[in-house]
Amino acid sequence: MKQRPSFPARLDATLAKTRPNPHGAMATGPAPVAKPALKTVSSPAPAKAALPPVARAKAPSPLPQVPQGHGMDSQAVRQRMVQKLAGQGVTDRLVLGAMGAIERHRFVDSALVNQAYEDTSLPIGLGQTISKPGVVSRMIELLRNGATGRLGRVLEIGTGCGYQAAVLSLVADEVYSIERLRGLHEKARENLRHLRLANVHLLFGDGMAGYAKGAPYAAIIAAAGGEAVPQAWVDQLAVGGRLVAPVVTSGPGGGQALLVLDKTPQGVRQTLLEAVHFVPLKSGVA
Repeated sequence: MKQRPSFPARLDATLAKTRPNPHGAMATGPAPVAKPALKTVSSPAPAKAALPPVARAKAPSPLPQVPQGHGMDSQAVRQRMVQKLAGQGVTDRLVLGAMGAIERHRFVDSALVNQAYEDTSLPIGLGQTISKPGVVSRMIELLRNGATGRLGRVLEIGTGCGYQAAVLSLVADEVYSIERLRGLHEKARENLRHLRLANVHLLFGDGMAGYAKGAPYAAIIAAAGGEAVPQAWVDQLAVGGRLVAPVVTSGPGGGQALLVLDKTPQGVRQTLLEAVHFVPLKSGVA
């Protein structure tokens, strides 16, 4: 398919200052202007590429100092959220730095902006929600599994409004994010336009099928829960990779729990963690 035209916006200054460099450290110099455009794909995209290696040479630097400011555009507002996440047990500094860099209020409806940095899920339309910051940071920290540098290629199932894809872009070399609802796919594209994230590829399609052309993936993360993990996801996960997704438990009430799946040379190892609540995983597009 023909590539979308380039977007004329420039990289957000706050994001550029806190965005990790390829070695996993936070940048401290002036904000560069990003030239490549965000890529969007609605049908089979680039040919299969090799999985980028996970950088582990250098640990990320400490979180940036909190500048003075007021309102939703202030780094201080996001930093307070980050401090709460750290208090909840999130320790991965690359994850905390990414959560502090991405402006969550840009991904919610204007009527809900005042709740953007509360640890709560919010409706984004079409019966879907933006996950709690605590859940986003928890799942990405599990996905990284103690890595000191950036992940390689990541597949996200369920783009939603694009918030988690933006956070993932700061902790991974490349992000493929697939959404089955056309309205949300378009909304995410608009929400991410101002960030000009050249390493994020948005796809419209059936998330249950994954995206084989981008495989193998160092990590897969899902924002919807089904009865079991689709075999396509397991097949597309690289050996040594990790998958984090909600699954329906067999207990009364059909609740959900967070599943961590590790693909090893000896086979697949699954671990069930705490209870969570996500929208149901569905097949097809709409």
